[in-house]
Amino acid sequence: MTPTLDTLFGSRSAALTLLFLQNYGEGHARQIATTFEVADTAIQRQLKRLEADGILVSRTIGKSRVFSWNPSSPTAKDLRVFLEAELERMPADITQRYFRQRQRPRRSGKPL
Repeated sequence: MTPTLDTLFGSRSAALTLLFLQNYGEGHARQIATTFEVADTAIQRQLKRLEADGILVSRTIGKSRVFSWNPSSPTAKDLRVFLEAELERMPADITQRYFRQRQRPRRSGKPL
């Protein structure tokens, strides 16, 4: 993404994790790692750290731990405003590649 965000958040994996969650609202480690083609362990480490700091919350769905923003955290609210502005400034090719993936299955019978 941008070196500025990497520096600001301390690592590339932290910046990618936060941008993903801002764009999609929730996600699990493998989904985030696959999207950005980074190691699962780096994303897991960031998710665990952000949850411990109270910025994220998690819940288990099946065998997956899904992370989302902590609605009671004032820091998370301010951070989301900043991240939304950053997403709006991103070049169109990066936005299309990483932040416009289908999250729901296509309706059966719908033409391509």
